[in-house]
Amino acid sequence: MVILGLTGSIGMGKSATADLFRVRGVPVHDSDAAVHGLYAGEAAPLIEAAFAGTVRDGVVDRVALRKAVLGDGAALKRLEAIIHPLVAQERDAFLRAAAQAGQRIVLLDIPLLFEIGGAALVDAVVVVTAPEAVQKSRVLARPGMTPEVFAAIVERQIPDREKRARAHFIVDTSQGFESAGRQVDSILRAAAHLEKAGAHARDHSGYGNNRP
Repeated sequence: MVILGLTGSIGMGKSATADLFRVRGVPVHDSDAAVHGLYAGEAAPLIEAAFAGTVRDGVVDRVALRKAVLGDGAALKRLEAIIHPLVAQERDAFLRAAAQAGQRIVLLDIPLLFEIGGAALVDAVVVVTAPEAVQKSRVLARPGMTPEVFAAIVERQIPDREKRARAHFIVDTSQGFESAGRQVDSILRAAAHLEKAGAHARDHSGYGNNRP
C-alpha cells in the first residue's frame, strides 16, 4: 500500500485537491476533520482545562481558542501536545483499516505535514501550491479573516517554496481544478507503479516527474 501525504500552505487549494483524490476512489484521512471531531468530543475537556473559557456547551470555540494561542508559542505547543497524539491514533486506525481492506493507495491530508515531521509517515509527499497573489486573495475572502491573522498563520508554516523543493509531486491549482485533476491523475499513475513494484518513495526522489 502506497501512502501519499498531502500538504500545502493556507489558501493553496489543498482541501479541494483532497476531494479530487476522493472522487477517484482514494481513501483520505483528513487531519483537519479529525481535529474538528475531537473539538466536539474527547479533546474538549482537555482543552478547557488547559485554556479556560474556550469551550462552549461541550464544544471547543475555535475563535476563542485561536485568540488564546495566536502568537504565543508556548500556548500553541500545549495545544499541540493535546491534539497531535489523538489525531495520530485516528490516523493509525485509518491506515490499519485501509491495509486490511486491501487498498492500494491512500492519502493522508496533513496541513502541517513538514512542520510536525509527518514526511516520515508517508511514501511520497504531494504539495499543493498557487502563486502568492492567488493564495492571499483566497484567504482574505474567507469570513472573519484579517491580514493580521493571515500573516500569523503563514508565519508558523514552512514557506511554499521550501515545501515545493521537498515535494515528490506538486499540484498547481492556479489554473483551475480541471487542470489540477489531470495532475492528480498523473500522480496516481505514478503511485500505482510504486505500489505494483513494492517500492518506497521515501527512499527515492527521481520519480516526481510532474513538477512544473
